[in-house]
Amino acid sequence: MTLSFSEVEKELLARADSKRLAGMARYGITAKNALGVSMPEIRALARRTGRNAALARQLWASGVHEMRILAGLVHVPGEFSGLEADAWCADFHSWDVCDQTCLNLVRHTPFARAKTAQWAEDEREFVRRAGFSLMAVLAVHDKAAADAEFVRCLSVICRYCGDERNMVKKAVNWALRQIGKRNAALNAHAIEAARAMLRLQSRAGNWIARDALRELCSESVARRLKKA
Repeated sequence: MTLSFSEVEKELLARADSKRLAGMARYGITAKNALGVSMPEIRALARRTGRNAALARQLWASGVHEMRILAGLVHVPGEFSGLEADAWCADFHSWDVCDQTCLNLVRHTPFARAKTAQWAEDEREFVRRAGFSLMAVLAVHDKAAADAEFVRCLSVICRYCGDERNMVKKAVNWALRQIGKRNAALNAHAIEAARAMLRLQSRAGNWIARDALRELCSESVARRLKKA
């Protein structure tokens, strides 16, 4: 049976631990209104709650960090519109809410692929991060997507690899690596893209490309792709 907003709030408050906030900050999570509830506890609560679009919207509107992560877990993908996705994306203020929402909700929608470029082209830091995070998530989970979809993503990665903002460049790197590990053909495309990025002589692009190439050209990745 679906829990009410007040019941969810009560359970999260009961699990709140301010001692966890310092640990979150060490990982770059400095969100306001955080309770210090762990991801396993949030996921366990989501399983009990079940999918509920109305509850998800209440949780998101609360502005509480953990409630927003939970909102992405309990929203109904078929009732989550592109406009609502844009509104939520514009409200991202921490990388974990951004990435968890892309993983748990946005990737299940029919507009997920279209949002990668749309969000990546946006100047706002966490909106742009969401575009690249979504690329990474889809590279792992969207088994039906054609290689051409990710070749298109690689062109977007090259276009914005010079963004020096830490939250952006780490997501760009993540997307590049995940695309390059999807299959042997995309591995070759990703390596080519990374080498092209090096020629741009951008500080952020150099870091992204060199870090990705270490993994994409490794023997472990080559062995895995050969077995695939």
